Parts: sequence; structure tokens; C-alpha cells
Amino acid sequence: MSGTGSVEELGAHAARARAVALLRIRSRATALAILPAGVAVVLLVASAQGHIGPGVWSTVSWAVAALAVVVLLLAAAVAVAVARARPAVSPTVPLTEAAAPDLYRLVRDLADRLDVPAPSAIALTPDCDSWLEDRTHPAAQPKAEALKGLAGTRRGRRVPAAPVLVIGSPFLWWMRVAELRAVLAPVVAGTGPSAHPDIAAARRFVRGLDAAVADAVLPGQGIVRRISSAFVGWIARVLLRGCRGHAAEMERCVATAASGRAQEVDYGLRIVAQEQVGLAYAGWDRLLTRVALPAWRMGRWPSRLDAGVVSALTELSRRDRLADGFTSRLGERPACDLIEEPGAADEAASLLAARLFHGGPAETGPGWSPVDWQQYPEEVVDRKWRTEAARLHQVLDAMGVATSVSVGVQGAPAGADGSAVPTLARVIDHLATPGADSEALAAGIGAALARDEEKAAPRPRAGGSAADGGPAAAGTDPLDLWGPVPLPLFPLQPPRTGAELLADHVVAMVCCAAVDTAGAAPGLDWLDGPALLVDGGRRSDLGAPVLSLVEDGDADPLLSWLTAVGVRTDKPVRLG
Repeated sequence: MSGTGSVEELGAHAARARAVALLRIRSRATALAILPAGVAVVLLVASAQGHIGPGVWSTVSWAVAALAVVVLLLAAAVAVAVARARPAVSPTVPLTEAAAPDLYRLVRDLADRLDVPAPSAIALTPDCDSWLEDRTHPAAQPKAEALKGLAGTRRGRRVPAAPVLVIGSPFLWWMRVAELRAVLAPVVAGTGPSAHPDIAAARRFVRGLDAAVADAVLPGQGIVRRISSAFVGWIARVLLRGCRGHAAEMERCVATAASGRAQEVDYGLRIVAQEQVGLAYAGWDRLLTRVALPAWRMGRWPSRLDAGVVSALTELSRRDRLADGFTSRLGERPACDLIEEPGAADEAASLLAARLFHGGPAETGPGWSPVDWQQYPEEVVDRKWRTEAARLHQVLDAMGVATSVSVGVQGAPAGADGSAVPTLARVIDHLATPGADSEALAAGIGAALARDEEKAAPRPRAGGSAADGGPAAAGTDPLDLWGPVPLPLFPLQPPRTGAELLADHVVAMVCCAAVDTAGAAPGLDWLDGPALLVDGGRRSDLGAPVLSLVEDGDADPLLSWLTAVGVRTDKPVRLG
């Protein structure tokens, strides 16, 4: 017996043993529920045959029978609630075989080499991970309209099928075809253990309990429903505590068995490909937090996030010597070529990412529209700066800040109605004045931002929206199965502090002045997001002078920076 086969067989045997242990817990719970009924039957039969005389024993028999009926009714209610509870299903973009025949062929060939069942379908997730997901529960099946014309399918019944293969969409754009196959090998190998009846039944049992616990805390339930849900949730939590250790060990053993089976398939290449997994995760995280998030806050969603990953990681490779050489792989065939319309798939995954991480609506509209990377500097960066600069001056107006200045120039112009003209000098003068209340300014900006975000709040989530003409198979919102859970499901960053907001708005004002008076331009840095371009080069040294002004009231570093760039602080700035 080879070492690989030994590892695989030992892992599979241990996984089955843990699955049997989980099923024993289910059997014990069932036995405990029918125990009073068994005792009641024994007592009633003994009383009918004359082994137990009338009196106390007769009363006990009927009391036990009544208790048995109550326990059976409660057990049946719990069993029905667990069976009907909807297990969590990851929001994904379905990818039909017609939309990606080469990718399906690659996965099937991989399953044949591993001698395991092929996944029943493929879906994309806007994350750097891949896994198998059981979607045989009736709640996860397509709508009735999607089942028309398919023989052997009945709505509301569990359909036996292999799990769905969920692939991280950034992998398809950054990885080459061979690398993707190597990374997916141990994932696809997991369909083998998933097909074992004991493991499948144990997983359904645990997922049902987990779903019942989640349903018990859903908001908006009536008093009667809340009490019954709390009881079901309590029973499910007790059973889950007993299952936790066995379930975790079973999944570890399944992963060990799958990894052992995949050892002989592209093993050497998988070691190299794992480096690309870590690199893709780093680039994806920077792209979301530094590039996509500012656009989402402006009501725009980048429609080519996955393509942006390639640019971000290429830039990272250029800057980081540890990543040097990774871009040489880009001459090989990318995995996204396995999709018939990669642009449509990228757009669908990008919209889903915006909804999961920011909470945007499901459809485009006046305040929520896509933006290409070529339009990003003008449509997002410049608009962001001018919106924040306008908010800064609105708060200064509300605070009654004077129009005259003493920093940089002798005086400041005023509008025809006597209002302050938006100049950078006005902002610097206020923050550099001894005793200036920067905290009040920051609080005012935070309140104004909250009002603006409330006005631009996304519409309530509704089902039935899929990307028209994209790779989505069928007409259901990928977030429908999450129920009334509010968006975003996975917020990227905590709320910004007042000092951070103030510094961001001052930076925006400086950038607007540089664009209007010094010939600078808005730009996009793939790793840091909005960037100020001066003479064609990115200036990344603005943060420290602004912090000195905001935190210490020291304007000298910023004035020196402005002089070096050639920015006029007394000139009015165009606001958005």
C-alpha cells in the first residue's frame, strides 16, 4: 500500500467513523424522545393484562401516557422545524455549462483522474477561496419556473446530487489554467467523501441544526412564534454542542482524505500555485478596501474587479521584490479564457461583491451605476474629492468661520451674497488658528456625511434580479436564500473616526486646489486607490503634512508642500 493511499484510506475511515458518531447522537436524541412512549406502552399493557392493579399504578400509567404524547408532539415539532430550516447557502454567481464549457470539461477531467463524482454545477464567488457546497435542500433548489421541462424533479423534495463547486472569481483572472487545475484538485476530490451515505447524512443533520439555531433568532416574529422558535433553538443548540467535536473532526478527516487522493495530480505545480493563492488574496483585499470602497461610497461600482486584480498584482510584483517574477506567468493562458464571456461573469461577480461588502442595490440606477477603470479617475476620484471639499466648506459655513485668512495670503474673496468663497487658505487658516476646535469641525463633517449616506441609502433588497445576459443561470437573486439579513453581509471596514474623516476631507480640498491651480490630475493607484498625479507622477507624501495640520495645528509642513507643487491657496476651488 502506497503512502498516499494509506493517508487517503485512513482519512476516509476516520471520517466515516465520525459520521457514525454524529448519527448516533441523532439516534440517541430520537430514542430519548420516544422513551416516555415506550414506558407508557409497557405500563398500559401491564395494566390491561392485570399485572398492575387499579389505583396509584393506573394513575401513573395515564400520567406517563400523557407525558409521552406531549414529548412526542414536541419532538415532532422540533424535527419538522429542523427539517424545514434553510441551511446557509453562500451568495454566488451561477455559471452554466453553456457559459463555461471548457471550465466544466476541465473539472470533469479532473474528477475522472481522481476517480470521484464530478460536481453537479459550478458557481463563482467574489472571494479568494474555493469549496464544495451541498445545495440539495429544497430551499436551495431553483424556482418552479426553472424546473419546467426537467424530468424527475419535484419542487419541495431533496434532489440527490453531487455538491456544487464554488470557485473564487479572482482565481480565474490571476491564475493560469494549469495552476487553477492544481488548486482545484483537492477541492474536487472532496466529492468522493461527500457521496458516502453516512457522511452525507451526518452533514445534513448538523446543517439542519445550525439552520434551526439561525432561524430561532430571526427578527420580526410574533410572540407565539418567538417562544416556539426559542424552544427549537435551545434544543438545536444542545445537540450542536454534542456534535461540535465530532463534526469538526469529520471535516478534518474528509479534507485529509481529499488531499491524499489529490497528491498524485499536479502535486508539484500545486505548491507553486499556492503561492499565487496568497498573492491573489493580498491583491484582492487591497483592491476592495483601497479602490472599490471609495467608488462604492460614491454610488459607483467598478464593473471589472477581477480584471483589476491582475493590474493590482502586477503593480505589487513591480514594487515588492518578494513577488518579483510572478508576472512572467502572464504570458500563459489565463483561467478566465475557460469562460465564454469573461466580461459578463466579471461584471456579475463585481456587482455581487459590491452588495456583499458594501450593501449596494441589486440593480443599477441613478445613484448606483457601473464604472470602467478608464473612467475611474474622473468619475470617482475627482468627484470624490470635490464632494468632500464641498462638504467641508458647508460645515465651515454652518460654524460661522470667517472669510478672511491669515495664512498664505492677506485676504480672501467673498461671493456676491457675502458668503465665503471656497479656498484652501480658508481651511488652513481655521485649523492653524490657536484654539481652533477641530473636534467640532470633525463632528460636523461626520453628521453631514451621515445625512448624505442616509439620503443615498440603497433600496431594500428584492429577489428575482440576475444579470441579464450574463452567466447567471436562472433568475433568482443570489441573496434570496439569506432571508431578511441586512446588507452588507461582510462589511470591509469599521466606521471612520472623526479625525480620519477630517483628514480625508482636508486631503480632498488640497487635491482639488492642486488640480485647479497647479495642473495636477486625478489618478488611480491599483494598490492605494485615488491618487494625485503631478507632472505625470504620483504624489504619495501628502498624508503627513495634512495630519500635522489636523492633529497639531501646524500648517508649515503643508504650506511647504503646496509651495513645492505650485498650489495657490487663495484661488477659489470648483466644488462638486
